[in-house]
Amino acid sequence: MMVGASNPYISLPTAKLCITNSKAKNPLDKDIYVLYNPESYTQSRNVRYGASHGLGQDGEAQQFLGGGAQKLTFQLFFDTFSSGPEAGGTAIDRDKVTASGLADSALKTDVRDYTKKIYDLMTINDDTHAPPILKIAWGSLSMTGILTDCSQRFTKFNERGNPVRAILNVTFTEYIAPAKLAKANPRNSPDTSKFRTGKANDALWALSAEAYGDVTLWRNIADANTLSNPRLLKSGDLIHIPAVQ
Repeated sequence: MMVGASNPYISLPTAKLCITNSKAKNPLDKDIYVLYNPESYTQSRNVRYGASHGLGQDGEAQQFLGGGAQKLTFQLFFDTFSSGPEAGGTAIDRDKVTASGLADSALKTDVRDYTKKIYDLMTINDDTHAPPILKIAWGSLSMTGILTDCSQRFTKFNERGNPVRAILNVTFTEYIAPAKLAKANPRNSPDTSKFRTGKANDALWALSAEAYGDVTLWRNIADANTLSNPRLLKSGDLIHIPAVQ
């Protein structure tokens, strides 16, 4: 019989973190409850700036490009070795992990039966050609996002070599539909032609990122302004930023 450390997550609050995949083919897979709540989570966001260099200048100017998406990072614990009825999931899940916790070591349930449900949320859907859009909810915490990173570490095994304890490090990134973002920021709509006055240290790639959300489309601006040299931008010049169809 195996001897190991007791489950450190048993005493955490019983309301479980839920990950909802509304497009799941099997209705039973729509709501995924973690077996044990995380001890903490990290909420982060960033903004993007690009460096603009002036010819012969010592230093660089910072050009604001746009805001970044919110991210939620969790460390999730899974255990089928010493689990009990306090674990989360459906009634079937709770019965299964309770039975696993009471069973002989060699008969413990493979913990990948539970970790796979989350790991597979990065699988590309045949219909949408993208991973599913999810809702992450835990108490007052709620976010619509996509699973952008997941690593699994298996830390305990039974006599048959099957993992019975695991830690998942997961990152969810906020999802905002492109149409919704364009509606909220019409000035940045790429299908609208516009003009702007050039400023010191402007760079075509930075203007392209601001107008189109893509630095590689700078040539559209160069062609619209007949710029043979993309470095020849002058402060005060009227710059035509064409629409992209």
